[in-house]
Amino acid sequence: MIQHPALAEIDSSVPVTISTDRTLRVKVIDACGMTCTFCHNEGTPVSADNRTHQIGAFAPTGPSGRVSIYAATNGSSFLSAPVFPDEAFRQALTQLRQALDFDEVHLTGGEPTLHPRLPQIVALAKEAGYEVSVTSNGENGGRTLASCADAGLDHVNFSIFGTTPEELAQVQNTRYRRPALAQRKIAALDASIQLAMDVGIGTRANVVLPNRGHVPRIHRLLHKYSDRLSVRVLSSLADGDDSLQAIDLLLSELKAELTEVRLIAGTSGFRMAYQLPSGRELIVKHIRPLRLPETCTSCRFNNPTDCEEGYYGVRLYRDTAGRFHVGVCIQRMDLCLPVEEFVAGEACAEVAHLRESDFHDLTK
Repeated sequence: MIQHPALAEIDSSVPVTISTDRTLRVKVIDACGMTCTFCHNEGTPVSADNRTHQIGAFAPTGPSGRVSIYAATNGSSFLSAPVFPDEAFRQALTQLRQALDFDEVHLTGGEPTLHPRLPQIVALAKEAGYEVSVTSNGENGGRTLASCADAGLDHVNFSIFGTTPEELAQVQNTRYRRPALAQRKIAALDASIQLAMDVGIGTRANVVLPNRGHVPRIHRLLHKYSDRLSVRVLSSLADGDDSLQAIDLLLSELKAELTEVRLIAGTSGFRMAYQLPSGRELIVKHIRPLRLPETCTSCRFNNPTDCEEGYYGVRLYRDTAGRFHVGVCIQRMDLCLPVEEFVAGEACAEVAHLRESDFHDLTK
């Protein structure tokens, strides 16, 4: 069994399910209308702020007000560009699916709903044999999610950074902390969530709980939206025990009962499912210290303080020259490889071996 504080006192009667990570994350666009102060931007520098910068001199923030928190230290050697629903993208998806048996593609950004051809990207990924999910802040979902549903979109994960304008403004760049602007963003998010549920897309809300002061935010979220919205609470690695204690407090106040532990071999994320007295399900997502056995061993970030995500999974990027790159860590973008090199190389074999060995260890 994995070692994690959240699992320290789990009753043996609680069922444990173990699956294998088969999800490919694809950064489809860099643009975003938010300026969140904690954004990692999938490891790549903010393109709008770095178009005139040379490799090795990418800035983690700039005039846009956006930030990519790892860009100054992760060795990124390219700027990301929009993915297009073309043959090159189809070929990259096919190569990675054949190499690592992926069955789900998760579209990220930036903000994917700002991509003008997102429905076509969804349709192409479905044709390539993938289930398709999107992570969104909701700012543009009202304009594109219905078309994405028609194209076959299976799930949308809404990242919720505030349930009130004041909360949202607190985590934005200082120049964008205007209550009126924050209110418009929240109104757009509300409309996007409602539309997603109305058109039959599996709809989930992700919200990070850093400390006890944010517990009321989860209560408001659960009260605001119907049971059709699946709520997932994410622990904050940066806040450590404060975050775990806040989750314990939340679960106590909600009188939540643990119903299942869901472990996923080959990725650092795992989930714990709770049932509220109303019958509603609440998911808590944690990160465990999973590492690639060879790649991570000599990494300068390989310690409990600096490695914030562990090995989370495989990511696909397109650069400004139209080349596709595969990455295995947003804190080590210098490890990215062209698709052809990745699938034929040791990194791909290491990922496959980790999935197998981790599954064996978890089920043992």
